[in-house]
Amino acid sequence: MNLVYKNTSISYTDNGTGNAVVLLHGFLENKTMWEPFLPEFSKKHRIICIDLLGHGETGCLGYVHSMELMAETVEALLNHLNIEKATFIGHSMGGYVALAFAEKHPKRVNGICLMNSTAKEDNPERKLGRDRAIEAVKQNHRTFIRIAVNNLFRPKNRKIYAEKIKEVVDNALLTPLQGIIAALEGMKIRPNREHILEAHEFDKLMMISKKDPVLDYNNLISQTKHRDVKVVEFPDGHMAHIENMKEFSSNTLHFIENL
Repeated sequence: MNLVYKNTSISYTDNGTGNAVVLLHGFLENKTMWEPFLPEFSKKHRIICIDLLGHGETGCLGYVHSMELMAETVEALLNHLNIEKATFIGHSMGGYVALAFAEKHPKRVNGICLMNSTAKEDNPERKLGRDRAIEAVKQNHRTFIRIAVNNLFRPKNRKIYAEKIKEVVDNALLTPLQGIIAALEGMKIRPNREHILEAHEFDKLMMISKKDPVLDYNNLISQTKHRDVKVVEFPDGHMAHIENMKEFSSNTLHFIENL
């Protein structure tokens, strides 16, 4: 299904009935990442999956896709579907988008789950890394994607999940060049949103992987200290929905069913 927003086609799926749950994919991913979970999740809930700007079957909307702009497209879709309130599960970049949405519309949020994601902004070193990534993308985006996807997995899992990694890479290769760069620029400029973790309007959960090659475990744990944030820990890397699939599924269901 598609919604046209600002002359751009936004692709989404809508499955099941009940309380709305919005699933937001990460950088270089798209809504198909959630397909293995839809049969179970949609038994009692209305599950909305969206291709964020410049990803999957959704078009690009400028040279920078800020997290706020991506959140606007989510808002437009919820309005289109007459959904007043939803729970948000965001993987990595999807978590940044969920936080941007919650900052603007706290009363429209039942709960937020940050899965392998962070409420902090990029530090200076990470921002430089984004700039280097943009240059690498411009030189050879196929090589960049292959390396980037591999680096999301715990090293010991790269052989174990070789077939799945190939599938993720093939999917990522469908991402247009402009979409990749616009997302990198948008993530680079996002602000710190730790104050959202202190909001009282909705439940919060952080799914943290102990061997995440992208996000530092201790840094993530520190964001939950003295805050009303539930924590679930996984033993592996940044791709919890693949590396710890059963645990991710059961903990997500528990979260959305106990709000």
